[in-house]
Amino acid sequence: MSQGDQPQRVSASDVSRGQFRYFDYVTVAFVVVLLLSNLIGASKRAELDLPVVGLWSFGAGIFFFPVSYIVGDVLTEVYGYARARRVIWTGFVALLFMAFMAWVVVALPPAASWDGQGAYEAVFGSTWRIVGASMIAFWAGEFANSLVLARMKVWTGGRFLWMRTIGSTAVGQAFDSILFYPLAFAGSAGWTTNQIIQVVISQFVLKTLWEALLTPVTYAVVGFLKRREGVDVFDDDTAFTPFAAKV
Repeated sequence: MSQGDQPQRVSASDVSRGQFRYFDYVTVAFVVVLLLSNLIGASKRAELDLPVVGLWSFGAGIFFFPVSYIVGDVLTEVYGYARARRVIWTGFVALLFMAFMAWVVVALPPAASWDGQGAYEAVFGSTWRIVGASMIAFWAGEFANSLVLARMKVWTGGRFLWMRTIGSTAVGQAFDSILFYPLAFAGSAGWTTNQIIQVVISQFVLKTLWEALLTPVTYAVVGFLKRREGVDVFDDDTAFTPFAAKV
């Protein structure tokens, strides 16, 4: 099939993994963005003094974590829910290993001549409460996002990609934001209930707006991948449980 040809509509069960040329690259992009956004920005609360509103709190990772949802949308739209499910589980295991590795490295006794332990603990020493909240929120949000997008694609016959990506992201981000911040920080020093509510609202609104603003990029990437892969995958007969391994 040439690059200009239209991709053929197929059911997810009718294509094999080996048929795809770019699936592995998209998988790597998803996991890399996920790990870096959680490692660098998840637990930092930033604050801006906004006109009329005053001081407004938001999570510092807000500028980059939504990219994982965009890549997740691309995965589901191009390769189907079942393959996106495998990638989400891959990301989940990668997050778990990252948390375990950070715990081991921080716990190792530092050399007597090294004075960076305090800074290292501040950066990499997330509590298991934060780790657990992050993984629960990620799991629920990503699966909600992928399921809604896949279902809407079948319902709309593949039309209105912008509506499907924004709508599914809104659902996924709602799960992610509502779960993560209360589970991770409710009752913690430095976090009031009002600040948590502000951050939850900020995360949901701004992440969803990010998705809307980057819709042209999503269209371009989805169009490129569908043309190159030669198929347009629909989840006509997919089992939408998050726990199945079958593609």
